[in-house]
Amino acid sequence: MLNFFKNKTSQLPDFWDRYAKSFENKISEQIDDLTFVVLDTETTGFDFSKDRILCIGAIKLKNQQIEIKNGFEVYVKQDVYSNETAKIHGILKNDPEALVSELEALEQFLNYIENNILIAHHANFDLTMINNALLRHNLPALKNKYLDTSDLFKKTLIQSNLLNKKAHYSLDEIADKYAISKKDRHTAMGDAYITAIIFLKILFKLREKKAVTLKQLFK
Repeated sequence: MLNFFKNKTSQLPDFWDRYAKSFENKISEQIDDLTFVVLDTETTGFDFSKDRILCIGAIKLKNQQIEIKNGFEVYVKQDVYSNETAKIHGILKNDPEALVSELEALEQFLNYIENNILIAHHANFDLTMINNALLRHNLPALKNKYLDTSDLFKKTLIQSNLLNKKAHYSLDEIADKYAISKKDRHTAMGDAYITAIIFLKILFKLREKKAVTLKQLFK
């Protein structure tokens, strides 16, 4: 009887099972056949142990086209809050748009991304924040492969001993480099859109040199 209850309580929710099942479908190795999900999070701060997600924004990209009408944005109710970071992202503690619980936001997000490759700028931060949120609800970490536009940008730079590559390039630096508007900077959806354009610019730059494969993007 004890084993019966143990198994029942350890079951994962249906939305996680649907998400996990999507990985049974093999994705293409051809870049133009893939759907990428470009994402960004706005958070209460940068401390992985203490801070929380206030908003997740994402947009799909396929065949070098940004699917603007198929965007994703969810605002999350949180007890943790910081007035200092609010000055950057503009999300108020009692914002009327903050409608869903963290668990509901995660469910919506997993339903949106499915098994697609994720793209983010300084991806480790966003994905760690999301994985920590999943952990708080006793859910496993994300299963998706991901690409970081900060790392990909370095692949476009000239190989020269005279050029010192930086360890990290900010979203603003690369947006300025490619003359991309920063009108909606520091909103989750706005930053996801800027990152999507940056990714397309990077692909174009890499393809100027030679054909690019998915495997090469992950090297």
